[in-house]
Amino acid sequence: MRSTILEVRNLQKRYPGVTAVDDVSFSIAEGTCFGLLGPNGAGKTTTVEIMEDITEPTAGEVEYRGAPRGRRFREEIGIQFQTTALQDYLTVNETLTLFLRLYEHTAILDEIIKVCALEDLLERDNRKLSGGQRQRLLLALALLNDPRVLFLDEPTTGLDPQSRRSFWQLIERVKQQKKTIVLTTHYMEEAYRLCDEIIIMDHGKIIAAGSPSELLAEHFDETIIQLPAEDFTAPVDRFPFTVLQGNGCVEMSVRDIDEAIRQLLRYGISLQRLEIRPRTLDDLFLELTGKELRP
Repeated sequence: MRSTILEVRNLQKRYPGVTAVDDVSFSIAEGTCFGLLGPNGAGKTTTVEIMEDITEPTAGEVEYRGAPRGRRFREEIGIQFQTTALQDYLTVNETLTLFLRLYEHTAILDEIIKVCALEDLLERDNRKLSGGQRQRLLLALALLNDPRVLFLDEPTTGLDPQSRRSFWQLIERVKQQKKTIVLTTHYMEEAYRLCDEIIIMDHGKIIAAGSPSELLAEHFDETIIQLPAEDFTAPVDRFPFTVLQGNGCVEMSVRDIDEAIRQLLRYGISLQRLEIRPRTLDDLFLELTGKELRP
């Protein structure tokens, strides 16, 4: 059983007229990737900023390795903020060297460069980096002090799908080093692929917690069948399962796939373009909050 590295107890953050975080408690096991998900204004960013010791809570506490956070905590964490300014006219190598000198204890720079796939970018000016390259550099900067806990705040927002998946591979390399990762994200596929445990927040409270697979099993025992709307030629009310229409598509939530297909064939519906998929974290998020996760 893994030991707890971060413990959040009865966390609250109140502003005039607003409770951003409302009595939130959870623990994070060492060596895991822990995800915080929620719509804009849910309180997840405020929660993480309190965990990072950037924002003071109104009430509650955060412990690191069973004790109040202090100098050891600050020396053993790394943070990749969603937005970070880099010095113009410096190369990637100069930037890494500059930040490396800020720490007493450091990782081996050549290993960080390899993990973050920066070998071919060392002599490139920061201004000439693409979005994905910039995020790889920012990840490297967060790893320079060889942190035990790595905070990643929506690290792939704004990246194209290919760059996003490349970044996921980098995070998986970091996970192999047994570091603890705290991830906030707007992408359900990202959370499902990277996170061992997640919490979903809304209105400052935790509304679901567990592993992605456990949460899906807990909330759903159905499968989704999809068809283009133009292929669905029978009245919706003839079917004994939930049928949703929108965006040129028909989705059916069914427990027995074989029986559902027999009924579709009975009404002469073409199955040529039929797709079957399991429930996803996107479905769960909408089920719990009624909101789209992406901004």
